[in-house]
Amino acid sequence: MEHKSGSLIGGTLLIGGSCIGAGMLGLPIVTGLCGFYPSLLMLVLAWAFMTTTALLLVEAHGWFSKDVNLISMVGHSLGKWGQRLSWILYLFLFYSLLVAYHAGIGIDVSSISSKILPFTVSPWIGTLFFIAVFGAILYSGTRSVDWVNRFLMTGKILSYLGIVAVGLTHVDTSLLTRSNLHTVFFSLPILVISFGFHNMIPTVTHYMNGDLQKTRKVIVLGGLFALLIYIVWDLIVLGIVPLEGDYGLIASLHSGKDASVAITGILGSSWVTHFAEGLAFFSLLTSMLLQSLALIHFLSDGLQTKEKESLPLILLVLIPPYLLSILKPDIFFQALDFAGGICAVILFGLIPGLMVWIGRYRMQVPSVYQIKGGKPVLIAILLFALSIFAFQILLMSGVI
Repeated sequence: MEHKSGSLIGGTLLIGGSCIGAGMLGLPIVTGLCGFYPSLLMLVLAWAFMTTTALLLVEAHGWFSKDVNLISMVGHSLGKWGQRLSWILYLFLFYSLLVAYHAGIGIDVSSISSKILPFTVSPWIGTLFFIAVFGAILYSGTRSVDWVNRFLMTGKILSYLGIVAVGLTHVDTSLLTRSNLHTVFFSLPILVISFGFHNMIPTVTHYMNGDLQKTRKVIVLGGLFALLIYIVWDLIVLGIVPLEGDYGLIASLHSGKDASVAITGILGSSWVTHFAEGLAFFSLLTSMLLQSLALIHFLSDGLQTKEKESLPLILLVLIPPYLLSILKPDIFFQALDFAGGICAVILFGLIPGLMVWIGRYRMQVPSVYQIKGGKPVLIAILLFALSIFAFQILLMSGVI
């Protein structure tokens, strides 16, 4: 690692940008059934859990004197079975995500073009345009991705602030006092995915020139940034949208409508719709760019290529999801709904805890950075991850 180290701001936005995606628009609908204060508790709990497991990955990265990704870390501590499992879960999860992002960007481009142009751009053309642009940016390296991400994050933040400015004046504080503790744990698997920035950690570590203390700061700051965004967004939506009614939380959840649609239905404000469309569009772009970069670095490590951002790897990451988003995107959306939470909990909850336990206490591998708390913290992380996994299995099987 002999390049110039990236900035704290750039690294923080890389972490925060990979968290805050278009899925944020639907987050309050899923978490809000239990009420604002219980959902706030779950947000903080999910953030603490995922930040801790992220720092465990930083510790595992410290076992090596070179750039590595998840595959090398898992192979070093969990062996071949861990590597095979990680390959399957990682590729399934993130290729599915990219298919969803490609399809979403195509739809957004088509929708926007119909409003501002005398003709409508086909979704496949809109997606292809961004694939070409992002392919060139990815080929230029992580620093170029950082600067483009800052621009996209600016658009995302401005759209978000527009929603906040309009929404805060309509918040009814009496709606925030409602609570239903029976549904409090149902949002936890979704919240875990919402803080799933772990695939960016090897990329950010490389960008920080291997400085693990700087990487730790970026992870904490980026996670806190996402947490703050989520909390304010939760407050606005749950302070405007009631539980019952045509545009209430229950009706929105059953019909699959996101929070922007619910707010627009309640307030009848077109500004909210415009800002929400901007937020969704910029969120899709940042998610597509950053997840593509992380997957390129994952494949580079797993396939042991000499160049991190080589053209074959870029094409391998961008082209298959594009083709699948045109031919049959629905299968992958269903796959994400079915196993996204399980993949994330195993990859970014169980595996980091097991890796560090084996590396630290069985193999006694030294690391230049070690998270505090010893065995009690690792046991707590593993038990919490297993609890989420078991809950998700029971939920999917219809037991609860």
